[in-house]
Amino acid sequence: MAALCESFTLCGLGPGAGVGLGGGLLALEPGPEPDHVLLTDRGRTATLFKVSDQKPLGCWSVKHRQVITCPVVCNFETHEYVAVHDDKVLRIWKNQDINLDKVFKATLSADVYRIHSLPNGGPVVLFKGGGVRTLDVLLEAPQQEIENIISDEVIKWSEAFMEGQQHVLMFATEKDGEFFVYVQKLKTNSLHKYKLEQHELSKPTSFTAYIKNQIITLLCLYSNDSVYKVLIPLHQNAEDEQQTLPTSLLLNLSVSGSVLKATSFVVLDKDHVAVLGSLAASGEESKECLTIWNTKFQTLQTSKELPLGTSGQLWCYEEKFFFTHGKVLTVMMYKCETSSLAAAMGKLKDTQTPDVSSFMDWNTLGDEELVASPESQPSVALKSESRMTLRSKRSTVAKVQPDTLSVGQRLIKLKDVSTTVFEEELRQLMSRAQMPDFQAAIGCVITALVNRCKTNPKYYPRNLLLQIVQTRDLSYSLCPDLMAVALEKKDVHLLQICLQRFPDIPEEITYACLQVFLSISEACLQRTDVNLESISSYIDTEFNSKEVKTEIVENGFNAELEQDICDSKSPKETRVPADGESCPVGPQKAALLNAVLCSAYSETFILPHLKNLPAQQAVLFLRYLYYLYVKCSENIITTLPGVHSPTISQIMDWMCLLLDAHFTVMVMLPEAKELLSKLHKFVRAQVRFYSELNKIEGSLYELQRLNHQKDCQTYSIEVLELI
Repeated sequence: MAALCESFTLCGLGPGAGVGLGGGLLALEPGPEPDHVLLTDRGRTATLFKVSDQKPLGCWSVKHRQVITCPVVCNFETHEYVAVHDDKVLRIWKNQDINLDKVFKATLSADVYRIHSLPNGGPVVLFKGGGVRTLDVLLEAPQQEIENIISDEVIKWSEAFMEGQQHVLMFATEKDGEFFVYVQKLKTNSLHKYKLEQHELSKPTSFTAYIKNQIITLLCLYSNDSVYKVLIPLHQNAEDEQQTLPTSLLLNLSVSGSVLKATSFVVLDKDHVAVLGSLAASGEESKECLTIWNTKFQTLQTSKELPLGTSGQLWCYEEKFFFTHGKVLTVMMYKCETSSLAAAMGKLKDTQTPDVSSFMDWNTLGDEELVASPESQPSVALKSESRMTLRSKRSTVAKVQPDTLSVGQRLIKLKDVSTTVFEEELRQLMSRAQMPDFQAAIGCVITALVNRCKTNPKYYPRNLLLQIVQTRDLSYSLCPDLMAVALEKKDVHLLQICLQRFPDIPEEITYACLQVFLSISEACLQRTDVNLESISSYIDTEFNSKEVKTEIVENGFNAELEQDICDSKSPKETRVPADGESCPVGPQKAALLNAVLCSAYSETFILPHLKNLPAQQAVLFLRYLYYLYVKCSENIITTLPGVHSPTISQIMDWMCLLLDAHFTVMVMLPEAKELLSKLHKFVRAQVRFYSELNKIEGSLYELQRLNHQKDCQTYSIEVLELI
């Protein structure tokens, strides 16, 4: 049994993505760590991402008019990166390198087709003429002559394996409509050439392969929408003549009369393959989708429609699919269980096996998928375009008891019930904490609520949604449409809770929340229920006036520096706060903005969105950040008191982001000039203050060392003279 699970966006690919991926992807390769991937675009840039954080860790570009011509790979032995630009120029660098002009460079004597790197072996370089060298051998003499093996043939695909202690490189070529396969073992320097069996009116369009028990299994995707298998023994006599490899049909990509026009595929295990393509039914518009097939039983296990379209590229690492969807690179988890006939038919009795329908959109499921045997678990629910026609004896199946229905099936039955019944049934469904894959089921419940909101604009179960988000450990990727609906309804309380609890909110949504929070009026917010825990200790929550009740504590500045910040009297005197010390927004808006400040983000991805923030809102937001900065500096604390309060690092980071995005506008706006001047003076005073602290750092360290050396068991008074 196989299932497609939740998905999330790794990065944008459009012109505003900020990581140089506007030209599309050339390839995706594993990074130096298990959770890292290397993205190479069809231009000048390579980017290292940490997948779980959806965060770029490094980005490198070659000079203008230079083009990276093969995917950047990681040398797992040295933790260096290897790239080739302009076909012949080799570059090698490390994480700390920034400018590729200053890293190692070697010009080779022949054009490079691809570099393959394996975790247990060094990189292997395949040249366009078919010559192969390990990177170490190539670096000994970069200008060494490279033999031309394939003459007029063109390389279409290549892959590398480790068999024991030796590299095995395999590549496929094409010449005049005929396809050839080469297998080279580098250790013994042996090369074997094979010819692929031809099929009438069809030819290979994509390849993938794996090695097991000294046998290479080559899978070929043909233009007739079928997958063929070729077995190649690794050990062959050197004197053997060129052989023609017979192909055997492994899989026919058709479902109920619909044909999957595949563009790429990957092997998941010995019994499962994933195929990306367009499902075309007669008389209907084709739909791009990602599918998982069981090759052992010739069945479609699950599918996911991709309405925004793809580039036709598919990669798979660490039980995750990577593919472009619209203008973003999407990551989707999957699960593959033991291959058996019961699993392929959706009848596997295993309480630990998650129900695939938990991951589906219940609006797309048909009535015929509600049928299940009363003695077994519910059958796997596939989407309408991927229904199986193996059995359809609905008339003879007994009525299913409500307790045996899967999450997806129960949601379908609730599709047309009244609102009261609908919400009550969902509450009962969520109370079943013992159900398998409970988190995915809760995500499915929220999806059901959101879908009903979309179909019925007057329906919005605010309290139920709040209850679910506050009591369950959810994520944005588990219910991606929830915050979109909350933004449409301007439900600021729900947005605040989501920002505080969801760890994987895209920067585009974070910016949308910020814009809504800044644009909504104070009068409207005073009538809104907002969590004020993050500001209750330093802002007057009554907000009857602009005066803010706060304790003023001397922070170590001398009188001259205090005067530089603002004209103030002795800190011990009671006074009305100056403009710089009063909060520019009400308590409700301050609490909402704090939720944005504490949310996770990547500077690279949020900066393009911040540039679209209206000037007046940008100034207001900067005023609030300046206010928080002053509050933190008054008591020399790194975090404001309260729950979910921002730290001084977060405040400073957002200040820098906002100034980077709007500095020109800030300088031109009259109302912003005074604010920038105050900010400049305050930061200058801070720099002076910490500069003075740095001067006595050595003395303070020596004092600490002396205290550690002495072990005073009794009370004592010591006088230490600092010189």
